Amino acid sequence: MYALTAALPLAYFSEFPQKFYDSFILKNRYTNIVFGLGNTLMITFFAVIIGIILGTIVALVKVTHNNDKSKLKFLNAVCSIYLTVIRGTPVVVQLMIMWYIVFQPPVNLDRVVAAIFAFGINSGAYVAEVIRSGIQSVDKGQVEAGRSLGLNQRDTMVKIVFPQALKNVLPAIGNEFIALLKETSVAGYIAIQDLTKGGDIIRSITYDPYTSLLAVAGIYLLIVMGLTALLGKLERRLRRSDNR
Repeated sequence: MYALTAALPLAYFSEFPQKFYDSFILKNRYTNIVFGLGNTLMITFFAVIIGIILGTIVALVKVTHNNDKSKLKFLNAVCSIYLTVIRGTPVVVQLMIMWYIVFQPPVNLDRVVAAIFAFGINSGAYVAEVIRSGIQSVDKGQVEAGRSLGLNQRDTMVKIVFPQALKNVLPAIGNEFIALLKETSVAGYIAIQDLTKGGDIIRSITYDPYTSLLAVAGIYLLIVMGLTALLGKLERRLRRSDNR
């Protein structure tokens, strides 16, 4: 048994050119990967936008209520329920609920749209906590300085506190979006051909469990490495701006 297991990789690499041809070149099967990658990037991009908008709104509601318990009581309760439910349930379950329950007739929309909303709403809960912690990390003296200059609470938040908080939490938000990119690999649960599903389609045709799935893993890795490099560059630029 051990000899068979050990010989398998060597046999695979000796046949790699043929397996590569069968998996990607023959009958243009690479288009499954290309189409899936397009869906993955589209879902991630629009889910990121929803996550930023929703997370920012929730964070501002929570911070406003924490600063003055008499304000936004109802909205704060709604946001608390939202955070508890979304962070307490798996994203794949939320995705299936979004498609099989929320988006059923008369709400008749595309599966990709359902995935965008599901992943965006899920991401918003985590972004909200990141932004809230960033706002609370800003020294209270900054708020007092803004109020002493004649700014109201909203202008102080928008012009003084929020820009500093965003700079502090930008790396964490970037990491959240990298995680979101990888989480979209479960989109196949509602029959969306994302990158992972594209590789799985090729595997089901060729009965080769290695080539297509290793290619999918490599593509994810390259994208994540590129995003990580961009985040590192952004962090260095922010540090330089702090030292000026």
